[in-house]
Amino acid sequence: MASSDLFGGATSAPPPTPAAHHDNIMSSSDAADALSRLLQRLPPTLSLPTRLPSPSSAAATCPPCLSLNDVLSCVSKLGYAQLTDHSVPSELANSAESEALALFDLSQDQKQSLFPKNWPLGYGNDEDEDEDGVADSFRFDSACSTESSELALFSLRKFARELEKLGLMIVDELTKDLGCENPLGDDPTRVCSVMWVSESLPGNKSGGFYPFVIGLQYQIRNQKYSLLSDSGWVSVLPHVDSILVTFGDIAQVWSNGKLKKVRGRPMATVGDENGSRCITMSLLITLPTDSRVAPLLPKVTCNKDQKEEEIEGEEEENNDGGDEELEKRVFNSFDFEDYAWRVYHERILFKDPLDRYRVV
Repeated sequence: MASSDLFGGATSAPPPTPAAHHDNIMSSSDAADALSRLLQRLPPTLSLPTRLPSPSSAAATCPPCLSLNDVLSCVSKLGYAQLTDHSVPSELANSAESEALALFDLSQDQKQSLFPKNWPLGYGNDEDEDEDGVADSFRFDSACSTESSELALFSLRKFARELEKLGLMIVDELTKDLGCENPLGDDPTRVCSVMWVSESLPGNKSGGFYPFVIGLQYQIRNQKYSLLSDSGWVSVLPHVDSILVTFGDIAQVWSNGKLKKVRGRPMATVGDENGSRCITMSLLITLPTDSRVAPLLPKVTCNKDQKEEEIEGEEEENNDGGDEELEKRVFNSFDFEDYAWRVYHERILFKDPLDRYRVV
């Protein structure tokens, strides 16, 4: 995109700088007196603006607890919650983390050759242009497939499958709350899960962006996470052994704007003094690249007889017995692959990538 598009058109030349005069209108002493009088009239509580706190320095809050009986009300205001009542054992999470940590000790040649290169899967780097440092990352399917039979990630695979099962349950409950049919259904070709394992480096890291419906992260230890929600950067501290559940951009479109969302993956907050390696393991419930994304609007079927019974005495409107939308669309439909490619490579932080699809 050209710079003229980024800043709203070509800019005009700045006005000429006034020439300096030796015969000033006010003497330096008069100017000082005027400035002193101005400062005396300012409110006593006025202070200079301070730098906004980074996610790593912000106070952490405990996420609300997620209820599978009413997913929509739990996450509609924030876009994230913690699930404390689940069946994923802590021993499995710890074993999966040990296997994942060993991946970062592989040589660069092994990292490049042992993992499938089928975007978005494979080995790569999570780069943040606003921060120093590059974080290694591995992105697997739910089977944690590799290019070598010698690299068997048994615990990580089982862990990913358990999180996937839980995430699909949440998606099912969410669509029920919306009064819509689950677009994933029982067809495995309609869903795609990504297990994203990456380093957490000191500083404010976005963690990499990829569209998703539901994101899940197991809280193995007492660890703060920073995440980018619709209300801005927030710092959260889930309970140990809980699962941090984030709702992504696809969930927001499906809900026709009823849900708040989290952009990108929550990243562990790491200080410079922390010498130990810290990683995040995120399971993203997402879509196949050939999918199309659109709001899931509840529909009603109404034939002539039903309408006469329900609206007795009123003039019958023209109705062909088909489906009628009960609410107006907030988002237009779009191709998932085009959107995913743009979000992943442009790493948009300051502008919501869904804005271009909103109905104006």
